[in-house]
Amino acid sequence: MTTSREQLIHRLYEAAELEHNLMCTYLYAAFSLRQGTGEGLSAAEAEATARWRKIIIDVAIEEMGHLAAVWNITSALGGAPRFGRWNFPLDPGILPASVVVKLAPFNELVIQHFVHLERPNDSTEPEGAGFEPAFLFQRGTDRVRLTPMALDYETVGVFYATLEDNLREFVAELGEDVAFCGDPELQLGPTEVQLDGAQHVRCLKTALQALCAIVEQGEGAPGHSETSHYAKFARIREELATLKKLNPEFHPAHPAATNPVLRPPLKREGRVWIEDEEAAKTVDLANTSYALMLRLLAYSYAIPNTSSEKGLAISLALELMRTVTVLGERAARMPAGPSNPQCNAGMSFTTLRDAAALPVGTSSRRFFSERFDQIAALAATLDQADPRAAAATRATAGLAQRARRSFAGVVTLPVAPVAPPSAPAPAPANDTIARAPNGAPIPHVVDGVDELEAEHLTLLFDQKKCIHSRHCVTGAPQVFLANVQGPWIVPDAMDPELLAGIAHVCPSGAIRYRRKDGRPDEQAPPVNLVALREDGPYAVRAELHLDGEPPKFYRATLCRCGGSKNKPFCDGTHHAIHFAATGEPETIEGKTEMPAVRNGPLAVDPLTDGPYQVRGNLEITSGTGRVVARVQSAKLCRCGGSNTKPFCDGTHQKIGFRSDR
Repeated sequence: MTTSREQLIHRLYEAAELEHNLMCTYLYAAFSLRQGTGEGLSAAEAEATARWRKIIIDVAIEEMGHLAAVWNITSALGGAPRFGRWNFPLDPGILPASVVVKLAPFNELVIQHFVHLERPNDSTEPEGAGFEPAFLFQRGTDRVRLTPMALDYETVGVFYATLEDNLREFVAELGEDVAFCGDPELQLGPTEVQLDGAQHVRCLKTALQALCAIVEQGEGAPGHSETSHYAKFARIREELATLKKLNPEFHPAHPAATNPVLRPPLKREGRVWIEDEEAAKTVDLANTSYALMLRLLAYSYAIPNTSSEKGLAISLALELMRTVTVLGERAARMPAGPSNPQCNAGMSFTTLRDAAALPVGTSSRRFFSERFDQIAALAATLDQADPRAAAATRATAGLAQRARRSFAGVVTLPVAPVAPPSAPAPAPANDTIARAPNGAPIPHVVDGVDELEAEHLTLLFDQKKCIHSRHCVTGAPQVFLANVQGPWIVPDAMDPELLAGIAHVCPSGAIRYRRKDGRPDEQAPPVNLVALREDGPYAVRAELHLDGEPPKFYRATLCRCGGSKNKPFCDGTHHAIHFAATGEPETIEGKTEMPAVRNGPLAVDPLTDGPYQVRGNLEITSGTGRVVARVQSAKLCRCGGSNTKPFCDGTHQKIGFRSDR
């Protein structure tokens, strides 16, 4: 056999390490960029650095998409994806001599280095000064060996071209069914994460499409491709040169360390030891959050996509990445310590010796919950006078709380459909039910919900969720007595089947029921829906896993004005604050394709100070029922300020939206 499965997986591991390293170096440069005129920039310079920061972070996110593509191919071939990598700076031999990566703050030399890394195969772009290899060497061999050997290559495009050839040879030898023997349900797809590379790989065609997308988007893309990483970095280089001509004293970035480390290094050359304790704590927290993110990503690849726990692990990991961004920016603005007085600190992206997946089950859920608590506790010790430290503290506290709730709610894998509960014992005779003079039963309260006994069912009323849609008092006025003092619900005044129908049209889920006559209780709807109420909340109908909790109800109205005192539920505040949001947005082109499955678990996670993270099959409709979009993963605005409602556009950060839940 020309290429073995082991050799292919070995090369995919190197691809993962390469993409991972590039992602970290891009993020480090972006973290170091100055922001705003308050950090010594003119208005034009501040506008430019803000744009560069966004471009570089977007490129880093695309690198994460490349990682997902490589992970999916690895999983499709029956391997466990690689999440670890060597720590910075990389010793010679880990990558080919012509490929050098290290953590360095943004400047002319670094952007030239990025251009060189992302250059097309036929490009003559030189390496940035200071990034040249220490010496030239050869890693590979032209001898055929069963032991996997490293591959030499001049450009990343050449590496992927060789990988494509190896993959074709392997499939030609074994056939697609044997070659792609991995469980496709273990891969990451659009239901779990919104990354271009997160597409399921099931055959040679889909694997080659994934590799081709990596090359065309960044490494080895044609020079004329305006959207490639190469072209984006080249434009930044040109803009930087123009601004430097106008102002030779323009320094777009803070003097962050090159290759920072948290302990005294054995080799001091080319490394900066972070001695300042506050800076060291910041980097420690950033590194720990980053390492936990890798653990969660690895864990997600051990869980089938039929389980809601897969999406939970991904969601927590991506939220950690946002916290890492805040901490990385803080570290780049703090002193490294007395040994390096002219140098700031910086996040070191220290990885674990092994970031492989933990075993799926209770022990791992406990591990994750404990680690989140430890991260939150460390964040609370930072100087809270710094807005970035305060933001990280709020974010980690919210993540720790969510992790505890969500992992505690996971019982079995995969998540099974919710079965109707068995019928309870027959109700006591009507004459044993305590009643008010108007015949209404006296409710007893359980967990804040009124429970009213009737002959054939128990009617449940949750006043805190009620948004006064009036379907009850207009559809069943003999049951729901308007404008009376005291008990006002008489459930026996209506046929139980009709009363159940009235409950089903209550959008908030404030009215529910439990049958006593052996008939089934309310079932999950056949189609998961979110309806946009004009100037009001989201009306959800689904098997709703809200904030990581097991499904308790199938209807809810969730706040989207940002003002509710009962978040995440609507409490009517949108009326008081005159919230304006159309219930009839335009149908989104390209997002209306009918999925094969339209129901199933719908996870809705209110992110701390942020939007609703939605995962699962979902149809978003206008108030009149017209399809706006069909999605499997989305972020829905809940601050009230997005210009792309119902979707989040990041406005919550600009307006300082706050919500613990």
